[in-house]
Amino acid sequence: MRRVTSITDVRAAVRGWREAGQRVVFVPTMGNLHAGHMSLLEAARAHGERFVASIFVNPMQFGPNEDFAHYPRTPERDARMLADAGCDLMFMPDVAEMYPYGSEGATRVEVPGLSDILCGEFRPGHFQGVTTVVCKLLHIVEPDAAVFGEKDFQQLTLIRRMVSELCMPVAIIAAPTVRDADGLAMSSRNQYLTEAERARAPALYRALAAAAGRLAAGERDFPAIEREGLRALEAEGFRPDYFAVRRAVDLGPPEAGSAHLVVLSAAHLGKARLIDNVQVRL
Repeated sequence: MRRVTSITDVRAAVRGWREAGQRVVFVPTMGNLHAGHMSLLEAARAHGERFVASIFVNPMQFGPNEDFAHYPRTPERDARMLADAGCDLMFMPDVAEMYPYGSEGATRVEVPGLSDILCGEFRPGHFQGVTTVVCKLLHIVEPDAAVFGEKDFQQLTLIRRMVSELCMPVAIIAAPTVRDADGLAMSSRNQYLTEAERARAPALYRALAAAAGRLAAGERDFPAIEREGLRALEAEGFRPDYFAVRRAVDLGPPEAGSAHLVVLSAAHLGKARLIDNVQVRL
């Protein structure tokens, strides 16, 4: 596996593969890799012959009181994991490479409407940072396909919309959420949990699964299901931002005849802000 830090080197490598007739698949990450990230590379194997992964902690998607400075960074360990997983190119730019005029005044990409609901309501500007950096990375790598996890379902929905509306020639592949044995979705931020908090953390998935079960059984009192989810989380010591039932296709309010729903939640437990979701096909 090659390790590069410049846009020029990424484009040169990809150009060579394309000239050889090989399909390129891209996995963008913020590093501090775990089994969930490795599942994205595994999913990528079905869609190409060459694999690029980026490691970039994007300052634009962190708010003023969030954990940018302390976000866990483990580049050497990440490089070993990517190499073992069969990655061909690890792109690890610095902030100046990605934002040569600074991130504060950088040109921005936004998906109106989808950016300011759910997590966007509680993290203003976050998704504008996400869509901006993903747009830049897709233009840099120019992959045939890019893989994103379903754990951040709102992010996945935003990126699909952005790619469609900007007519970008890349297939967005969704990879299922990877969970620990007790149901907790894998996340770099799980390491912020104390031992006692980690023992309570799977209650988030249980609450989502219970709500999904009620929907699958035919219940359609969506506000009641949401209220019960919030109560269940609060009873376990969470400080929930939201617990919501939405249409999976566009995160709009559900309707009685909606055939594909998603139950989403974001909740604080100690120093960690956890997100998760469960989809329901009716």
